[in-house]
Amino acid sequence: MIKNFLQQAIHHLKKFVFTGRKNPTPVTHTAVTDDEQQAEGGRPRSPRRRKGRNKGAAIAPLSGGSTVATSTEDGWRPEDFIVPPQDSKSRFHDLLLPPPLMRGIYEQGFEYCTPIQDKALPAVLAGKNLIGKANTGTGKSAVFLLTIFARILEIRAVGEQPRLPLALVIAPTRELVAQIAKDGAALGKYCGARVVAVYGGAELQEQERRLRQGAEVVAATPGRLLDFLQRGALRLDHCRILVIDEADRMLDMGFIPDVRRIVGQLPKKETRQTMLFSATVSDDVRRLAAQWCIEPEYVEAEPEQVAQGSIEQRLYLVSGQEKFVVLYNFLRLHPDRRALIFANMKSEVHSLAQRLAERGIDCAELSGDVPQDKRERRLERFRSGGAKILIATDVAGRGLHIDQVSYVVNYTLPNEAEDYVHRIGRTGRAGAAGVAISFADEEGAFMLPEIENYIGHSLPCITPDEELLAALPPKIEKSGGEASGKPAARTRRRRGGRPSPRR
Repeated sequence: MIKNFLQQAIHHLKKFVFTGRKNPTPVTHTAVTDDEQQAEGGRPRSPRRRKGRNKGAAIAPLSGGSTVATSTEDGWRPEDFIVPPQDSKSRFHDLLLPPPLMRGIYEQGFEYCTPIQDKALPAVLAGKNLIGKANTGTGKSAVFLLTIFARILEIRAVGEQPRLPLALVIAPTRELVAQIAKDGAALGKYCGARVVAVYGGAELQEQERRLRQGAEVVAATPGRLLDFLQRGALRLDHCRILVIDEADRMLDMGFIPDVRRIVGQLPKKETRQTMLFSATVSDDVRRLAAQWCIEPEYVEAEPEQVAQGSIEQRLYLVSGQEKFVVLYNFLRLHPDRRALIFANMKSEVHSLAQRLAERGIDCAELSGDVPQDKRERRLERFRSGGAKILIATDVAGRGLHIDQVSYVVNYTLPNEAEDYVHRIGRTGRAGAAGVAISFADEEGAFMLPEIENYIGHSLPCITPDEELLAALPPKIEKSGGEASGKPAARTRRRRGGRPSPRR
């Protein structure tokens, strides 16, 4: 009887130590020799190999299936995050995640799992490898981030001091890497784990400094990550979790040779957990998965539903000359709404931004030609409402999560039908209503059949009314007589006092 009492007391004391703090103590970055380093390398043990542990959970379940109800210093308790059951929806607190992680989920306002989270989380929390077929905006980032943080808390709870990083996330674009790091900072706020984003176009020395300080999680684009590996800024031979996000885009963008070089520096696939996510799972993607992970679970979220529920779609039939007129008048009639406008080419983005600015409409532009520091400032300006309009190439089509975008406008229809879905998915998020407007002129209409076939229905065609076809106002004259915003040409004096333009 006394023995049972002591066991229960120790059990609850451990739960308080590892889950009850407002800000858990970060992992101590203690250097250990290779001989001292544990060879475990990767995936959490399954319940059959480790008796008495809940399947994939970082803490053991109590009776009734809830987590340990430990109050934090400011009074937050996991039992306050109990949401009512709903038909066909899974709740996060049913996953038996540790309280520091549950608090991060709670503060993000998440209550029920999305389809990909419902299908994938039980498997990956149990340590299984995964191939996840899911589009952006379906919640797939939370699948691997929650798994990574649960694993870190589990390692910390047993007193390990492993070499870092513990997890690597590879993604194809700077914007997606930055978004993953931002989501990680929010979800893992109370886990005490450092997430470092590594991508090109940003200050190399600052990123290297952060890496050398130690990071449990590194999110990176392939090229910049290889730079740091070659410089010796980090090692991956003790990394326990590998995530490859948007594998289909990696293939399209030619990154797979770089990814292979990176994966070659990680522990063997038998000793790590690997998760691969892709919007499409082609034969090429399956071959990559076979090379990089063993016996993965395959889960598939329902295809992203467009033109149903929260997104209204409109297709304006216009001539090439009418397209800008309709866009300008539409924006003029909705000055207080946030709009994201897509064009296919960088030159078109820049030209469109200039033409709108010439008529008094403030907007930010985003394309591959914009330096990374300016990209981040412009995105933040759009997020904060400083600019109501953002004009972008498909660099903004995936991975960007910006709330309260009322309108998405396809000024030019994308060349790939799948990109249409990603673009319009920037509005109508989290149950909010949104409108997706597309222009079909003489050049762009040929993409319509492929897009309609991909989304499974026809787009409603609309002829612009007279209000949208109203004549454009004159350009706003800038100082120096320039309408384009460029400074007036400097002049110099000829002999005799007459000015002549500088050549």
